[in-house]
Amino acid sequence: MVDTQALIQLKDFYTAQLLEDTLPFWFPGSIDTEYGGYLLMRDQDGSLIDDDKAVWIQGRAAWLLATLYNTVEPREEWLAAAKSGIDFLSRYCFDTDGRMFFHMTRDGRPIRKRRYFFSETFAAIAFAAYARASGDPEAANRARELFTLCIRYAEGEAPSAPKFTDTRPAKGIGVPMIMINTAQQLRETIGDPRCDTYITKWIREIETHFVKDDIRCVMEQVAADGSIIDHIDGRTLNPGHAIEGAWFILHEAVYRDNDPQLIDLGCRMLDYMWERGWDTEHGGILYFRDVYHKPVQEYWQDMKFWWPHNEAIIATLLAHLVTGNEKYAVWHRQVHDYAYRHFHDKENGEWFGYLHRNGSIAQTAKGNLFKGPFHLPRQEWYCARVLEKYIKQR
Repeated sequence: MVDTQALIQLKDFYTAQLLEDTLPFWFPGSIDTEYGGYLLMRDQDGSLIDDDKAVWIQGRAAWLLATLYNTVEPREEWLAAAKSGIDFLSRYCFDTDGRMFFHMTRDGRPIRKRRYFFSETFAAIAFAAYARASGDPEAANRARELFTLCIRYAEGEAPSAPKFTDTRPAKGIGVPMIMINTAQQLRETIGDPRCDTYITKWIREIETHFVKDDIRCVMEQVAADGSIIDHIDGRTLNPGHAIEGAWFILHEAVYRDNDPQLIDLGCRMLDYMWERGWDTEHGGILYFRDVYHKPVQEYWQDMKFWWPHNEAIIATLLAHLVTGNEKYAVWHRQVHDYAYRHFHDKENGEWFGYLHRNGSIAQTAKGNLFKGPFHLPRQEWYCARVLEKYIKQR
């Protein structure tokens, strides 16, 4: 039996954390009023570590601000702050070939460009959310153009520069995962007739090639035919990443009137990777595991990073709400309690990013080239939103 009163309290907690703790750490103080965009590389107390800008995080932050405007409250300061990020992306972050950079100076000079098209996916959802908030048709057009470009890269029609030779070809779960979520965001904000078909295709790819029911596992990368590459890189699992993919699929299940096949797939993925990733000794989600329980190459394999816990909080809550299974409520309490006890900075707000296996703080940064106002505020926003919808329906 679902305890509605407990869910109301949980909704209120996530809402308060988002609006009174997480968001004030970043905004308005991180808005770059001189060059546009955001200064997000910050230490524990909010002081600036570096004034460089990661394009991923510029797009993610603009998406967050526009999304809050669209779904929480139409505050003009959120819309103006979102526009600052959109303007910086438009003015500085595109190369002459139409692709985006990854790492910029504060004033918009490019430092680094990556093979991956994830800068483009985050920009696509940012432009789409801003288009809905502002009514700007040019932003909507840019979002659809970026989505088209991402589809071409995801489908291999516009191959990026290879990282490896063709000796041992592999593909990762990251591409279908991020494309599912990108399509879901565009569908919700500006609409795109391609979304449903492609989402179905990418979910089928994950289920067919990456989910291994026989060994209760979700692979991070596989060979072109979906077989396991029995070498150290091919065996490496990222439980938190697969759990993120699980909630993308559960979200799609809810969108499709609680599709039972998608609920089953999402819950299997969550089950398998919780079993693989939850640290039964210290609590928390371990960062890397080996599919055959062999030693992992990366030295940070037993650390606890912030974002897998954000994804597990969402996945376990969503699984509980769509199935009513008490197991997921127990898991949700476990990961929620662990994360807010160890990662949350009660003095300054927001979360630390990196813990040792025993839960002690590895370093104090709240923002860098990969961490910023995205995984945590998205978790708090999404959980509050899905709980509110569930409570109203009951």
